[in-house]
Amino acid sequence: MSGARDAAGEAIGRLVPAVLDALAVLEHAARRVDPETLGALAEAVRQRESPLGPALAASQALDWPEGLLPVRDSLHGAAEAAMRGIGTLGGVMETPDPLRAVSRALREYGPACEALYPLAAFLTPVNRFFLTEAAQQDAALVVALSRPGREGTGTMALGGPPGTRGGASLYVPETYDTALPSPLIVALHGGSGDGRRFLWTWLRDARSRGCILLAPTAIGRTWSLQEPDLDGTNIARLMAQVAEGWSVDASRILLTGMSDGGTFAYLHGLSAGARFTHVAPVAAAFHPIMVTLADPLRLRGLPLFILHGAQDWMFPCESAQRAAQMLAAGGAAVRHEEIEDLAHTWPREMNAALLDWFLPCP
Repeated sequence: MSGARDAAGEAIGRLVPAVLDALAVLEHAARRVDPETLGALAEAVRQRESPLGPALAASQALDWPEGLLPVRDSLHGAAEAAMRGIGTLGGVMETPDPLRAVSRALREYGPACEALYPLAAFLTPVNRFFLTEAAQQDAALVVALSRPGREGTGTMALGGPPGTRGGASLYVPETYDTALPSPLIVALHGGSGDGRRFLWTWLRDARSRGCILLAPTAIGRTWSLQEPDLDGTNIARLMAQVAEGWSVDASRILLTGMSDGGTFAYLHGLSAGARFTHVAPVAAAFHPIMVTLADPLRLRGLPLFILHGAQDWMFPCESAQRAAQMLAAGGAAVRHEEIEDLAHTWPREMNAALLDWFLPCP
């Protein structure tokens, strides 16, 4: 038995860094998706030698001890999803629709993280992967997250299995303290996405800063932009469910979103009765009529952080510039930033800046 455990330990030692390396590749690729450079990106991924395939094959050939089967299943699930993503990414230029293919490739990042995350409390490299670089320097936090969280913390689904239309994925930090109300981030996926996958765009930062993270899934294929009350009512219901189960800081509730999710953040976040204290649309479309639909009293003094890529090929940056000008004229406290090298994708490196703006100084 000790020989089997030793072999399994060696397999873990090979698989963990290989999986984390593959996830880093997918993160890097997601940040750099651009029709102009997609061919070069795909070729770089295709030419890159990954240790993941051999590590997974060696692990699959082992007879794992029964007590380590949950570890094996988590690692194999993460490895298989990451390999699918990288394999698809490397071949996108051979498909009829490369942009659609790259979207399929990058969607594997979420399931890979979902499979891997249960090991964060037991394996130091996994724990550190799901922390920001700044949080990795906080020894007390790293130790606190190196053990299983209490019941009611970690990742979970609301309203059905993860990805269910009209449901949500939820993360409650393992360091959650009922006596201390937690900030809440509500993060809206892009068109045809879902909350199950979009959760992982924000989880590392929420975990590092002690924020509850709610990632709803639109009722339809995308957000109800023509009927904002439809998804808006559902989001409010999900937020109420979170507030009933956990202590939420009502003075710190952020609504953010990407692409269609960012556009819906304008529509829902600026409406009368919305509970969000801060709104941050990213890579979103904006039409002047949205100002007329916004509640003037709510708009007055509302902190708005508008992020957009100067290379955005779907919604030109002029859309964000117009939004910043018109909403500031309406009384909002607008911060507007254009990222020079960003196309139509999420700027993961800006999560920290968004949270610095959203959260009070410690």
